[in-house]
Amino acid sequence: MIAKRELGRTGESATILGFGCMRLPLRSQDPEDIDRGLAIDMIRSAIDRGVNYVDTAYPYHSSVSRNSAGASEPLVAEALAGGYRERVLLATKLPTWLIEKRSDMDRFLDEQLGRLGVSRIDFYLAHNLNVGVWGNLLAMGLREFMDSAVKDGRIRFPAFSFHDNYGLFETIVGSYDWAMGQIQYNYLDRDFQAGLRGLRLANSKGMAVVVMEPLRGGFLVDHMPPEPRAILEKARPGWTLPAWGLNWLWDQPEVSVVLSGMTAMSQVQENLALAEAWKEGLVAPADLEALDRVRSFFDTRMKTSCTACAYCMPCPSGVDIPKNLSFLNQFFLFDSQESKDKCRYFYSAQMQKEEMADNCAVCHECEEKCPQHIAIPDFLSQAAGIYCQA
Repeated sequence: MIAKRELGRTGESATILGFGCMRLPLRSQDPEDIDRGLAIDMIRSAIDRGVNYVDTAYPYHSSVSRNSAGASEPLVAEALAGGYRERVLLATKLPTWLIEKRSDMDRFLDEQLGRLGVSRIDFYLAHNLNVGVWGNLLAMGLREFMDSAVKDGRIRFPAFSFHDNYGLFETIVGSYDWAMGQIQYNYLDRDFQAGLRGLRLANSKGMAVVVMEPLRGGFLVDHMPPEPRAILEKARPGWTLPAWGLNWLWDQPEVSVVLSGMTAMSQVQENLALAEAWKEGLVAPADLEALDRVRSFFDTRMKTSCTACAYCMPCPSGVDIPKNLSFLNQFFLFDSQESKDKCRYFYSAQMQKEEMADNCAVCHECEEKCPQHIAIPDFLSQAAGIYCQA
């Protein structure tokens, strides 16, 4: 409960906005070539206006791969010099997919303390928890590591970020006394991954909840199709697309902080203005009805009506049918290549080899169990063609 009291809604309205340092402004195509002067000005301007949560991670802004240290943490260290560190809650993340033994956890944490130029990290997140890493982390002693790091003062609060299904989220929340969980959540993703159920579960356990991807990586702004855009413009002519996404989240008391990855000073200024203008109850019933119509539009782009009830499971071949069908639906939501590339990235990162769609033996056992009579093997074949190409 201590962490929940310190995060968000503490008097200054801008504290409900967090600064994410995964998409800092660049001077070139090289992810490590951050425009340092602009990025530092953006972070400090946000802090000066009340933002008190700054989030980074080990691989952010790496030009090599997510297995390598990136340029984000050192940039954050520079931005927080000169007294700014004392004004924020600092969050970074353990690269869980690189953990091979218990000592790796201490090694990465100590390296990150040095990269950030601090003696303590406020929120240390087990990064991107999913079924592919969770079992290994438990076996390697993740809970014992978090306890030890809190006790020796290197971190204040143990936390995690999450990208997988609700069932695993429920397991993780119940497995340890977490201070905070960070989830992908927005008005389009109410039932995706942890979703609304996960938000409410974490809140019921006394956890703080930080929301990432409030605008779906910018897709709910930069890639919004004309039809849903027109619905929102008619409902609230004065609201921008970012206002719709952020206000909807801030209107939910279970949300502690909404994390935004801002790439330009104009975005910082707009988001700060929205945070300062927000007040409880700002989102009216008519606004919620407009968002329902937007969701209905995107529902028409879904390839399957799968509700992830899991009646089709277990698959004799080991395929995770609900997850594959979910990824298939996500692939067709937006028209942009950037969105499709992002789906492919998360598929490869979150799926174990035996769970992938190309392992379907077309036995049709799943179809016989499906209460909606979905032609599951046909859709798995489509997913395999999209995600499992060499």
